[in-house]
Amino acid sequence: MFKRFLAAALLAAVCGHTAAAVDVNSADEAALRSLNGIGPAKARAILDERAMYGPFKDVADLGARVKGLGGHLVERLQADGLAVGTAGSSFAMSDEATRPAPGSPARAAAMAVKR
Repeated sequence: MFKRFLAAALLAAVCGHTAAAVDVNSADEAALRSLNGIGPAKARAILDERAMYGPFKDVADLGARVKGLGGHLVERLQADGLAVGTAGSSFAMSDEATRPAPGSPARAAAMAVKR
């Protein structure tokens, strides 16, 4: 009886861990680094790319925009819980999220186009 309970608890813990998706469009550095295969440099590259050019459309867009993330690595990250634009993502839905940061070259270019 105890062995069955222990097996069920272990299974629930494993399933609960894999079900926790990390949305690349709203995750911070710590959340991105929680994925196996994403270290501090890759997490920073993802965050910088997202801040500069806005949210990622899909995994193909992520792979194309972030150097070193392609093909098999993106597929493995997806299997480990990486998601792009999951439902309820406030970052992906926010108009503020698609605007370039104040003081950035992209912001200056956008303001020059408006004038």
